[in-house]
Amino acid sequence: MTKNKTRWAWISATFFGAGLGRPGPGTWGSIAAVLLWLLVCRSAHLAAAGVAVFSLAGALLALLVGVPAATIVARESGREDPGHVVLDEVCGQWIALAASPPEWSHALLALLLFRIFDIIKPWPARQLERLHGGTGIMLDDVAAGTYALVIFVVIHHWW
Repeated sequence: MTKNKTRWAWISATFFGAGLGRPGPGTWGSIAAVLLWLLVCRSAHLAAAGVAVFSLAGALLALLVGVPAATIVARESGREDPGHVVLDEVCGQWIALAASPPEWSHALLALLLFRIFDIIKPWPARQLERLHGGTGIMLDDVAAGTYALVIFVVIHHWW
């Protein structure tokens, strides 16, 4: 980081550098989120309620840190929604994982669903993306994560 960059914001917004991965920094951010989620959930032997609390608490923390961090990084990089900001993907991905058993197959389904909704951005995600600064950067992924969670729950009901 150069002197002109706010270190904490860049570290947070890029999720410790995951957003610097190419190609598709958003996908790398989502993969990093899934890997960390699996590591914690499996290491702590979390039951379903613990997984939900951990996932949603992590998403809330990512949102609270992400709005100011994304705002700062967007301003310092001179871009409205810089691709290297991936804390929004982390936030949305953890929402999508909230009802998932901590198993690879389920985590991969949640990852796939979240990436689909993050890319297609159905209403109101596209409209939320238009909000100013870090708020818009973060909230469209909250919507995508919520859509992915709902579809995951429906699929998981039969799986």
